[in-house]
Amino acid sequence: MNSIYSALVQQAQHLLDVIYHDIELNESTASLTDSALKEMRLDTSCQTPGDHQTLWDQSTTCMITYGDTFLVDGEKPLHTLKHFLDEHCESTINSVHILPFFPYSSDDGFAVMDFSSVNEALGDWPDIQDIASHYKLMSDLVINHCSSRSVWFQNFIKAEGPGHDYFFTEDPETDLSAVVRPRTSPLLRKTETPYGTQHVWCTFSHDQVDFDFRNPRVLLQFIKIIRHYLDMGVRVFRLDAIAFLWKRAGTSSINLEETHNVVRLLRLLIEHAQP
Repeated sequence: MNSIYSALVQQAQHLLDVIYHDIELNESTASLTDSALKEMRLDTSCQTPGDHQTLWDQSTTCMITYGDTFLVDGEKPLHTLKHFLDEHCESTINSVHILPFFPYSSDDGFAVMDFSSVNEALGDWPDIQDIASHYKLMSDLVINHCSSRSVWFQNFIKAEGPGHDYFFTEDPETDLSAVVRPRTSPLLRKTETPYGTQHVWCTFSHDQVDFDFRNPRVLLQFIKIIRHYLDMGVRVFRLDAIAFLWKRAGTSSINLEETHNVVRLLRLLIEHAQP
């Protein structure tokens, strides 16, 4: 094991120790660290990005757009977007942030049904890769919640299958008056399951069900998703609704220390995977 990899292991395990310090886990944080590095496909040959460098300066010009802002009859919107960038922006725009381009059920893409696919109405992964090969690509990582129509949440309702234990539930009798919210809808969604009525935490809407990062399987799943996005050419991540990631009754459940340490862990892994 080289010294760089050894230091990475130590840093990652320390962050996991801090994140899960008061959570009873079914496995050690050493085992979780190993799983996290494997999901990001980091091994003893990985190299450090070296001294931190600011990769943004006055030459960075980023277009923020939905995938279907520009439309041409008979052409997939992501093709049209690439043509628009090449014809009108190549000399001035070097980065592009495509707002959520995944299958979704509401909120203009921010209720993601499938994190691994491109919305077929826009195009496919080769279209994303084509844009990423010419421009620095930013993608949203909708990390706080997913669509209630996702396979994961449908498995939660059935209490079986992948994702059945991914969601945050709370007793409706718990005092949640301190929770900071960007919406006025009820915080908890009443959901019937084989184990009885569950009340699922929904920071935004009842179609956007919140993940439970107290379950490290959720964190590992998102590390796997990040690795896939890197493979597809994403080089900048916008962590959507990240402030609300960790919840705890009796607190504001916004910007808790565990959230900051999850961000530190993700940054550590990403910078070793793609300096």
